Amino acid sequence: MPERRSNLLLWLVVGGGALLFFVLCLVAMAMFAARGPSFSFGGNQIAVLDLEGIILDSKDFVEQLNDYGKSGGVRAVVLRINSPGGGVAASQEIYEAVRKFRAETRKKVVVSMSSVAASGGYYVACGADRVFANPGSITGSIGVIAEWYNYGDLLRWAKLQEIVFKSGEFKDSGSGARPLTDAEKVYFQSLIDNMYGQFVAAVATNRKLAVDTVRKLADGRVYTGQEAKNNGLVDELGTLQDAVAAAAKLAGIVGEPGIIKPVKRRITFLDLLLGDARTTLGLNSDPSESHIRFQYLWK
Repeated sequence: MPERRSNLLLWLVVGGGALLFFVLCLVAMAMFAARGPSFSFGGNQIAVLDLEGIILDSKDFVEQLNDYGKSGGVRAVVLRINSPGGGVAASQEIYEAVRKFRAETRKKVVVSMSSVAASGGYYVACGADRVFANPGSITGSIGVIAEWYNYGDLLRWAKLQEIVFKSGEFKDSGSGARPLTDAEKVYFQSLIDNMYGQFVAAVATNRKLAVDTVRKLADGRVYTGQEAKNNGLVDELGTLQDAVAAAAKLAGIVGEPGIIKPVKRRITFLDLLLGDARTTLGLNSDPSESHIRFQYLWK
């Protein structure tokens, strides 16, 4: 009897260890598949990195760009932008990451505008060596927008009253429970003007245009790729393939370059089993985030 118990315990330990090893291998493979670019061998590669949708955060994009910077086989990067813009800070972080990538790696970056590369999407494009747009691409929308809802009438209808204690006049500026004061309107407009000036300066510096010229173009309107080319906001009219060819030429690649792209992240059973399902599915909201959002966004 003791010998049987000993054998059973041994099998339980061995079986449990094997199962744990199997699960860890699955987790490792899932993490590897979810991360970074799919590299291949060779030294004549061009990485195509997509920036799609509203720009909410810069983390994943910057990590992918850094991975390409570390790859000796990648000679240049083409940013394929299809975005109406997004958060001010997130757009600026990606723009700065592109500039830093170029300065530190000496690798060329070429932008290819898809259907839309407006506002924050255009801000990011300004960080590249060259910018391509299709004649019908929508770009521009140089400007800032902030908006929120006033639900004061709804509170009063429900016979609810918001009570606020604050340390200063502007601590609850933008509260949806009441109209803005004149002082608050001036305050918010000053923030908008400052962020707008940052956008204009970035365009003027990178596009080598006079600040006054950019301000005339930067009234929030969008332009077609053809109009943007005429106004100096983009360098060339062309497709993604044209942008890839230009990147290869800038990088000194002879012959047909190899094209690599990041592996698309897939939601797996392990994500749901071992992670936060709401975060994985993009359903999580940050309660610490202000209800007022300043955005480089075309709407």
